[in-house]
Amino acid sequence: MPGSKYKFAEQQAYDHDIDTNTDSPTVIGTLRIKPSTILWKPKGAKGNKPYFAANLDEFIEWIKEKNHKVSK
Repeated sequence: MPGSKYKFAEQQAYDHDIDTNTDSPTVIGTLRIKPSTILWKPKGAKGNKPYFAANLDEFIEWIKEKNHKVSK
């Protein structure tokens, strides 16, 4: 069988809607994960730049700070 001329492209980003954990879930925002950036868009955000962004290095430093209460 000959090789294929086409292939599936890799996904460049993953979008995840974040809901409240209630009987009637409500979306509070969207988390977008890219290879080099993590982005947050609150529900209802509009405009040219609706996402808040942190590059991966900034996120790594932030998440490791002792003042933030995070768990492994």
